[in-house]
Amino acid sequence: MGKRERLSGNEAVAIALRQINPDVFPAFPITPSTEIPQYFASFVANGQVDTEFITVESEHSSMSAAIGASAAGARALTATSSCGMAYMWEELYIAASNRLPLALALVNRALSGPININCDHSDSMGARDAGWIQIYAENNQEAYDNMVQAFRISEHRDVRLPIMICQDGFITSHAVENIELLEDADVKNFVGEYEPENYLLNPECPMAVGPYSITDYYMEAKRNQAEAMKHVEKVVLDVAKEFAALSGRSYGLFEAYRLEDAERAVVIIGSAAGTTKDAIDRLREKGEKVGLLKIRLFRPFPAEAIAEALKNVKAVAIMDRAEGYTNHGGPLGADVMAALFRARSSAYAVNYVYGLGGRDVRVEDMEGVFETLKQILESGDAGETYRYLGVRE
Repeated sequence: MGKRERLSGNEAVAIALRQINPDVFPAFPITPSTEIPQYFASFVANGQVDTEFITVESEHSSMSAAIGASAAGARALTATSSCGMAYMWEELYIAASNRLPLALALVNRALSGPININCDHSDSMGARDAGWIQIYAENNQEAYDNMVQAFRISEHRDVRLPIMICQDGFITSHAVENIELLEDADVKNFVGEYEPENYLLNPECPMAVGPYSITDYYMEAKRNQAEAMKHVEKVVLDVAKEFAALSGRSYGLFEAYRLEDAERAVVIIGSAAGTTKDAIDRLREKGEKVGLLKIRLFRPFPAEAIAEALKNVKAVAIMDRAEGYTNHGGPLGADVMAALFRARSSAYAVNYVYGLGGRDVRVEDMEGVFETLKQILESGDAGETYRYLGVRE
């Protein structure tokens, strides 16, 4: 039986980590993720976990320590945001290339500059090609649930890749919502004990981690990572099925909201999906056929499943909370448009950049996006496919 609580997204993630009881948690503070290690440190001090909590001198060191612990055979994780992720950049690639199933609780925040401490997705989107699994949350409940599932996904023997659990800075990390927590014992049994096959502290199997890879082997190592990524979608769905049986809450690669008969749709990541749902409900009351596809798993990108979900849509707006500086839009727009192209979709598609640096996104803004899609269908012309939402031109 679950327990009803009112929690911020940061506290919800910290409680999930307490229930998991990881072996090693190196940490360095940065807004707005600081509360996650702060809450967890109190659990350590109170004897509620037996985790080795390490205060390090930088985010580069926190990821380095997590990598070392994971390579040694420990279940390890850290937390960060924005410039903290940028500081650990090279270590992200090392964690993935070493096939280490550690976790990162990422609270999304704009990368400087100009200096800004509010939400957008420029930090995680910048790391989208680092070889990490990326899962995003719309709200505090999803942030908690995603973290409970994280190690089951990353530690699977067909995967063994690091995983990034993302939530929107301040919007979910600090806002308090009603959520349902699982019982401690249920989480412990669901996650299970970590039993690595190969690790540095195993005297029966001497090994090296992170050796220099000469030209003759580097490409094969990268192909090895790519092959592991091919298994992630199935593992995510399998773990979600078990989690649904435990919690009653269902998850997939994405969420389709009122999409069954939709002629116009929005594709989005993160907390603004809730705003979009409110806009959809308003427009549905007026008889308009509109819907939403909210991405949960962004890396690897479930292109075929997304194209299938959008196959009956006539016009789609893809929303990016990060700028790609390609003169064509953002990273989500590029991936979704490529998926639609490969599926030979005839839908009109436009890409919006929105919400940068925490810029508010209102229900009325999303209603305006659907109105634009309506005009596109009436005119038969998508017009400018690379647009900004809510910017002072």
